Amino acid sequence: QLQLVESGGGLVQPGGSLRLSCAASGFTLEHLYIGWFRQAPGKEREGNSCIRGSTGSTYYADSVRGRFTISGDKANNTVYLQMNSLKPEDTGVYYCAAANRLIRNAFYWKEYNYWGQGTQVTVSS
Repeated sequence: QLQLVESGGGLVQPGGSLRLSCAASGFTLEHLYIGWFRQAPGKEREGNSCIRGSTGSTYYADSVRGRFTISGDKANNTVYLQMNSLKPEDTGVYYCAAANRLIRNAFYWKEYNYWGQGTQVTVSS
């Protein structure tokens, strides 16, 4: 059974940092693309980071480039999202998702087949 489990969310002040984890089971990350998405209340899920398991290539949306870092740990079959210099607009539920291949857009949620349950990130003073 394919499963993704996120952890690491919480409440942080503006300018602070958090590290999210996405633990995978039932498949090997090496053969997949893994993306991180944020969903704010009443809005569509927005992709911000993606890693290609086979090569380690990473992709970032402009809104997070230079602040977020996505990385993979093949030994533990886990993908991380290090988030620094957090802003209030980064608030939302963060999901990790897996895709066998990407057709057009690494940050479009419909490209992904498997999803975790999400973890809440709140950036507020």
